[in-house]
Amino acid sequence: MPETPDLADYEWPTCPCGRQLRNDELGRVACRLCQDRADTVLRQLPGPKGLYAGLARVLVPGVGSGVRVTGSRTAPLPLRIEPLSLQARGGVVTVLQTWLVDWHELLEWRHPRWRGGLQQQLDDVVHALRVNLEWAATEHPAFGEFTDEVSSLVRQCERQISGERSERPVAVLCAEPCCGRVLYVTVSTPGVRCGCGVQYAREAALSLTLANRSTTAA
Repeated sequence: MPETPDLADYEWPTCPCGRQLRNDELGRVACRLCQDRADTVLRQLPGPKGLYAGLARVLVPGVGSGVRVTGSRTAPLPLRIEPLSLQARGGVVTVLQTWLVDWHELLEWRHPRWRGGLQQQLDDVVHALRVNLEWAATEHPAFGEFTDEVSSLVRQCERQISGERSERPVAVLCAEPCCGRVLYVTVSTPGVRCGCGVQYAREAALSLTLANRSTTAA
């Protein structure tokens, strides 16, 4: 007679955010709340009134960003570096395109093609990612990392447009035995993944032990 499995040893599947998957979410990588969150942040980027287009309006120091311009003997930079780096190639558009290429490769689809300027490419890649969110949240092993990275990009854009100061990262220690790696989190972090493979949801990440100066220096 076969042995009955010990239910006490069974670990209920969880989403990368730390939430236990519901019965109708079993077999998925991420919960539907995280899928909706990814869709929400993606929708904030495209279009003439989106966050990406808004970066162009704050490229000039002190214009439309709420950033105070103080007197100085040296000439200011012609453009603000932070919003420019987000708007230029290698910034928001390139990060999203890299994810879309990764999805195409996993699905064994042809490499996506980019058309037009960066604004059109941004609009196109956001549309393509949103269309395939259901598949990604169901099967992509790094969907949690995708959601965290897109959320971080959106927060960076919002801070540059509003003129809000960047959040100061805090050094904390991974709680996994025999690890102790230093991780960096902010107050609004959605979560963090350690190099040892452990994923911390927001509450767990914010409750990790603070790293001391000697640890961070090492």
